[in-house]
Amino acid sequence: MPTRRRLYLMRHGDVTYFDDSGRAIDPDTVPLNDNGRAQATAAGRAFASQAVHFDRVIVSGLRRTVETAQLVLAETGQQIDLEVQPAWQEIRGGRLAAMSPDEIENAFLRVFEGIVPEDMRFLGGETIGELLDRVLPEIARLRADPSWDTALLVLHGGVNRAILSHAITAGGRTFFGHLAQATGCINALDVGAANADWVVRLLNFAPPSTLHRDVRNTTMEMLYAQFLRYRPHG
Repeated sequence: MPTRRRLYLMRHGDVTYFDDSGRAIDPDTVPLNDNGRAQATAAGRAFASQAVHFDRVIVSGLRRTVETAQLVLAETGQQIDLEVQPAWQEIRGGRLAAMSPDEIENAFLRVFEGIVPEDMRFLGGETIGELLDRVLPEIARLRADPSWDTALLVLHGGVNRAILSHAITAGGRTFFGHLAQATGCINALDVGAANADWVVRLLNFAPPSTLHRDVRNTTMEMLYAQFLRYRPHG
């Protein structure tokens, strides 16, 4: 039988990108909110209930991924140092102030639509191709390391889509924008020795809301609603 290793791929818990005054919070330093901490704790309990042991835990280094991983490990009771991989930080947006209202609406609502071309820019910033250029080589390096059997990656919605699209296409280079990644969700991927040996076990499992009953909008649609609520007028 083929021998495969397990990658658990999480998205960080929920955060609030605007303060009470409507001021945007730096996405590099924004912390988990109460809901995000509850999501991370629930994920940790899910791992603990199955006695999952991690050989490596890797985060992007942004605060929301670090806090999520710490809360997961608090529930599993495992003492393990977090590894930081900056190449897996979230796709970078540009300056919305330089864009027209129509361009902003299109940027929020169309950027993760279907199979996204590599020249598509995320909110006027980094392209999908540039994201793939930094995400996929690090996945190859991780797979080339024989020292681990089970690894936890706590990353971001856009980065997760890049990795999941790579897995779904058996090592291909594409980007499926319509793969939902709820905050605090868990994906499970198995990898074999061959580059194309990927098995997708679990997608977007999000304790404590495992059935996603109350959510019908995408992450970018909800972010656009926040932007419209808090954007300056006049």
